[in-house]
Amino acid sequence: MSDFKQYLKKILIIALVVYMGFLLQISVFSHFRLAGVIPNILVCIVSTYGFMKGRKYGIVIGFSTGLILDIFAGTLFGMYALIYMYIGLLNGFFKKQFFGDDLKLPLILIGTSDLVYGIFTYLALFAIRSQYDFSYYLMNIILPEVVYTLLVSIFVYYTILKLNNWVEKFEKKGSDRIGNY
Repeated sequence: MSDFKQYLKKILIIALVVYMGFLLQISVFSHFRLAGVIPNILVCIVSTYGFMKGRKYGIVIGFSTGLILDIFAGTLFGMYALIYMYIGLLNGFFKKQFFGDDLKLPLILIGTSDLVYGIFTYLALFAIRSQYDFSYYLMNIILPEVVYTLLVSIFVYYTILKLNNWVEKFEKKGSDRIGNY
């Protein structure tokens, strides 16, 4: 039963992080546009959990996050769920190379994930409708969003890292108590 409680706490904390990221992205950062774009907090969250926890977490968190976006802001239902799921999966492959304090790998993966997100969004929403001005979309929307996301991702990454370390500390403390009985 104790394992179930720990698992449930972990799920609730991750759900709270995703919910807070969603609220930040659609409410707070929509008022702080830079170069006409807002940072993609949800890509930061999915990428971070993907390379921190692995492919399974990345897939589930990515799909759930994308589904939330599809429900509240999507035009093609399921598009964001698939994009975020694949972002979580691809980041999950880098779990073995992940070291908490090193910032290079997380920034590279988050930046690449946001770039992939921008390209797939362009393909799904614009290229299908015969709007082929990719260079304009790349220079005016995708790349500024990547830069802005990378700036914000430093804070998001360290917040999730500290929260993850705190949760693991309590899990370890709880398992030590169970082992002593």
